[in-house]
Amino acid sequence: MKSRAAPSVRMAFSLIPWLGVSRVLAQEAPAADLWNFEEFEEVDPTFLQLAADQTQDIVLFAAFATIAMVSFLKKNKPLKYLTLILSVAYLGIYQSHLLSITNVMGSLTGTLPLHAETIGFSLLAIFGVVTTVIWGRVYCGRICAFGALTQLIDAIVPARFQLKIPAVLERRASYIKYAILFGAIGYYLLTDENSFYRYIEPFWMFSFEASTLLWVGVGLLLVASVFVRNLYCRFLCPLGAALGLVSALSVFKIKRWSECSSCAVCENTCEWGAIRQRKIIMPECVRCDDCKILYASKTRCPHWLLKAKNKRLRIS
Repeated sequence: MKSRAAPSVRMAFSLIPWLGVSRVLAQEAPAADLWNFEEFEEVDPTFLQLAADQTQDIVLFAAFATIAMVSFLKKNKPLKYLTLILSVAYLGIYQSHLLSITNVMGSLTGTLPLHAETIGFSLLAIFGVVTTVIWGRVYCGRICAFGALTQLIDAIVPARFQLKIPAVLERRASYIKYAILFGAIGYYLLTDENSFYRYIEPFWMFSFEASTLLWVGVGLLLVASVFVRNLYCRFLCPLGAALGLVSALSVFKIKRWSECSSCAVCENTCEWGAIRQRKIIMPECVRCDDCKILYASKTRCPHWLLKAKNKRLRIS
């Protein structure tokens, strides 16, 4: 006699595989979102949004650059010293970010200092390069905070304390900064290491963060600058050397009168040693434009004095 429970037992055993599969599926199924939150993808900010966040930096740099260019184009001495003071206060102490030899080295490997996250500094880099290509080392003469500081020191220190460097020594010493520039670039290309820049540039001083050794070094450099006018800028700055090489291609040169070939008034007045044997050496010129101010002087420039003399002779 067959048992009546057999079909039920067989059905129960047949369901076992399906129960196992359903258990696996339940374990692999994602948990239900009980809160019904929507999924959002993170969107990168647009350039306009980044610019809006940096409005203050952009406006401040635009105002500073405008004052600097007006002082340069108008050859206005009071505005020039205002620019130097603003350079130390704004670019140096407030921003603590200047163009550096690291930017030169980075540009050689494609890491240019142009970023939407730092528009103010990107504008500074563009301004420095463009003005150099057009006029020469305007950045060195008016924008660089360390150069501005040493020029302000020159304006305060009595001239009797400052040493006059012989022309022969000055010409040879001016090559030191090029040796530092190419040495730094060579070391960087070989090692991909640029942390040594603090030992060849003093620009870090405006951040007020350095080792005791570095502070001693920059202190000695500033003291030496009291006696040797613009010591670092003229003889040691690798960034100035790089901009000097670019300035050799500048579009607008400093104009010269025919009398300049026999006159040494500007050469004796140049504080940067950029006029040698009546010739302007553009890589050494920082466009202080003291010579251009002399060109316009009707009482000091031989060009105008001779012109006035010839006019009197014609009248008489």
